[in-house]
Amino acid sequence: MDIKAVKTTPYADQIMGTSGLRKKTAVMRQPHYLENFVQSVFDSLDGFEGKTLVVGGDGRYFNKEALQIILKMAAANQFGKIIVGQNGVLSTPAASHLIRKYQAFGGLILSASHNPGGADGDFGIKFNIHTGAPAPQILTAAISDRAAEIDRYWTIEAPDVDLSVVGTYMLGASEVVVIDSVSDYVAYMQEIFDFSTLKKLFQSGFSMTFDAMNAVTGPYAKRLFEELLGAPTGTVVNAIPLPDFGGLHPEPNLTYAKHLVDRMMQPSAPDFAAASDGDGDRFMILGPSFFLNPSDALAIFADYLDTVPFYHGKVYGVARSMPTSVAVDAVARRRSLPLYETPTGWKFFGNLLDAKKIALCGEESFGAGSFHIREKDGLWAVLLFLSIMAETGKSVSQLAHELWHRDGRVFCSTHSYEGLDANDAADLMHALVDRLPELPGQTIAGLTIDQAFEFSYDDPVSCETTAHQGICLYLADKSRVVFRLSGTGSSGATLRVYYNRLVQDTMRFEADVQETLADLITFADTVAEISSRTGRTAPTVRT
Repeated sequence: MDIKAVKTTPYADQIMGTSGLRKKTAVMRQPHYLENFVQSVFDSLDGFEGKTLVVGGDGRYFNKEALQIILKMAAANQFGKIIVGQNGVLSTPAASHLIRKYQAFGGLILSASHNPGGADGDFGIKFNIHTGAPAPQILTAAISDRAAEIDRYWTIEAPDVDLSVVGTYMLGASEVVVIDSVSDYVAYMQEIFDFSTLKKLFQSGFSMTFDAMNAVTGPYAKRLFEELLGAPTGTVVNAIPLPDFGGLHPEPNLTYAKHLVDRMMQPSAPDFAAASDGDGDRFMILGPSFFLNPSDALAIFADYLDTVPFYHGKVYGVARSMPTSVAVDAVARRRSLPLYETPTGWKFFGNLLDAKKIALCGEESFGAGSFHIREKDGLWAVLLFLSIMAETGKSVSQLAHELWHRDGRVFCSTHSYEGLDANDAADLMHALVDRLPELPGQTIAGLTIDQAFEFSYDDPVSCETTAHQGICLYLADKSRVVFRLSGTGSSGATLRVYYNRLVQDTMRFEADVQETLADLITFADTVAEISSRTGRTAPTVRT
């Protein structure tokens, strides 16, 4: 099994986005494409020889073939041990936990998260550092730079490793350890949460549905809810991970999980429902006839996190991404907790978590997490909410209404315009940036602009500045509209527009979200010229 160098030429499009490299599967399967990127990662690292690498993915199409390529390249590049999930499957939170638990040098995670799968879908890959967190900007920039000039990669000629059987194998001089993908993560959840109390919740007649959306969390959820907590068989639906997610779009929101939403609007709905995404790092929570906005979920988490013994005395502070609603801000003020506002992208929470400045963090895009790992964690979020329900005896809607009555209700929504022409989207943003100096004081579509600026973040730990992170327009009534180009797509461009409005009048708490934000939506279309510049009269997804 000799190590060999393979000559190659660069691809011009291997530029990392918010969370690694995401492309259409057909693009990733081009000759040398994946190999170029993986070698660019290894070439951008120092001191990994003989160290441990964690590898796994969300099981989507091309996952198995990609893993065999990576295993041989990791062995050729002289990693000492490679830990890989059985059948090549690991949820992103589980991979982050394994990196931390086994003190690995880092990990390669194969996932396009909430993007569609299959031969015509998307594929992604990212590197997480030794803390289990996504690679910081300085490293992702170095990887992209190296990919632009790469001329060779290293591999070995060897039979594929049988990833279906747990055990230890040799690949060249490297040890490949195939582990049960589920056990380590589930054991960790048992350390964090009181499973005896949660078990009593289900013994009381509490009913639940968890929709794994034919994605990676199915086996984890079956083990947690049905085997350990005693939920009836069938509580977990769409539980078998499939390469194309069974045709489902694996993003848990009102549009792509409509089948679950519709069920929860029926008289026969269970007491609680949840869903997760392709790689298990996002969550959606519903009660009977009630959708819990993820920004409100983050606020409820902040209010009750210290009721979980694992977090007693450790709730140092909270953080949210800039587009996330200000609901958690009020909780932080009320509980005298430091609050941090970061750019979108989980990597920006890592320094705050490592420095013990925060214990909890979250994004409006259905992601939340804590210091237990360095990724967002969908199943952890569901277990946390169930723990809060068990502690308080309150339903999803009761907890949300209590939050609103304490702090006011923040009506919020995200409108995503997917698959836009990249040039049209960039022109829209550039035009809006050029107008920022003149916008304050203007009244557009009946609303007066108070502040207009591009968001910039000064990391309090690393002292690095991250600029151009979205356009913020604050209005005279303190409402807010944010425009941002997403970095998680695989082709074209996605424009996201975020709307926030705080309402204190309890008589308006039950109002329709889109109707409450209607004037902001009209304002956004007018000020950014969305319809005329993109040809879109409505967003692809509303959440």
